[in-house]
Amino acid sequence: MTEQSRRLIIVVRADPVICGHATEARGLAEVALTRGFDDVRIVTWPIDALQAAGLPLKPLDELLPYSPGITVERPGPVGDYRVPDGRHLLGLTGRLFELFTDGVPVVCMSMYLSPHANAVVDALRAVRAAGIDADVTTIAEAVGSDITNVVRGCLARGELGAAAALFTTYLANDRCVAVSQYTKDLIVEEAGQVDRACGTAFAAAVAARVQVSYPAVDAGLYTGIDPAAVDAALAARGLERDKYVLFLSRVAAAKGADDLIAAHRDSLAYKTHRLVIAGTGPALAETKVFAEGDERVLFLSDVSDDEKPLLMSGCAAYALPSKPRPEFVETFGIALVEKMLAGGGPVITTRTGGIPEAVGDHAIEVVPADRAALADAIDLAVSMEGAERADRAARARAYAMRFDRAAVFDNLFAGLADLPAPVA
Repeated sequence: MTEQSRRLIIVVRADPVICGHATEARGLAEVALTRGFDDVRIVTWPIDALQAAGLPLKPLDELLPYSPGITVERPGPVGDYRVPDGRHLLGLTGRLFELFTDGVPVVCMSMYLSPHANAVVDALRAVRAAGIDADVTTIAEAVGSDITNVVRGCLARGELGAAAALFTTYLANDRCVAVSQYTKDLIVEEAGQVDRACGTAFAAAVAARVQVSYPAVDAGLYTGIDPAAVDAALAARGLERDKYVLFLSRVAAAKGADDLIAAHRDSLAYKTHRLVIAGTGPALAETKVFAEGDERVLFLSDVSDDEKPLLMSGCAAYALPSKPRPEFVETFGIALVEKMLAGGGPVITTRTGGIPEAVGDHAIEVVPADRAALADAIDLAVSMEGAERADRAARARAYAMRFDRAAVFDNLFAGLADLPAPVA
């Protein structure tokens, strides 16, 4: 076996979790193999822990394999049953300590500050305290829910210590990044509130140190799609090309599937185009109730990674009418980028959070929760002539290529590690 010379570790909620950042981690891991890393580890949670958490999960037998050189580790819990959450976190921390101290230079990236950045910072602190000389560089990526859910929730409940601890953990990393400019601005704003309450100086540090690193998407999965494969996939689902409007995302209240069902019902396209709600999530049951058995609405909760691009490519329009809610704001919109890469009908969305950064001026935009405007947007999208649709699709794909995983990786790691030249 060849001795390992450089290791990348990504700590994340990985597959089978239905989450854009799980997809991002996969993309960065694959690119790392062409950028001088010969050992890539995705350190994540045991399957039973993910299932117990109630997270939306992909079918386990339909996950895409990773390339040789990428190892997925799921450390088990440490300790007894009396500290259930801490047992799993200590398992992650302990495994990271081992990977940091076996003599291989490491770059370690965490996605989600709580709890993944905590595990990384705690492991490295333990390494230093033990007097071990380890070559470890850390990157912490803040995603939207770190702020919209964790920090805002802490501030609303007066739990200032937890909010301050999160910022301390974030800034303890060598490189701090946010998934969009919107997210960075949000972090600075919320850090300012913590500063005013605690007398800290997090906002200035965040403003100076945090860089924007957009989520990485594997453009190759969405470009060059075989039309015959699209037709076969649609036939298996009882669908026809350009005869359905697609929602494919995590089904949560903030994603606006309820607004889309109502708008579809009120649109002229209702009689000619079905609505497909593809995905699972916390609001799936109530969304099905809202559809009231409407035969023009098809729910798909078992879409594989292979099928997703095909459904996107074959739709007459793709709609993600996201709306801001206290627990979640769309801070980028990975699925929108994937759809623009896949071609097909136009994207319909809102100017919520970081969505404008994801789509540029290549989407039909409506006001969040405006069902009448959404119905009009559906009718506009499905009535487009072929030439206009093709032109829009080409321009949207050209814009979305800036989020390809190779470009994102090179920007993220620029100047951080002494790596060999990229391998074609």
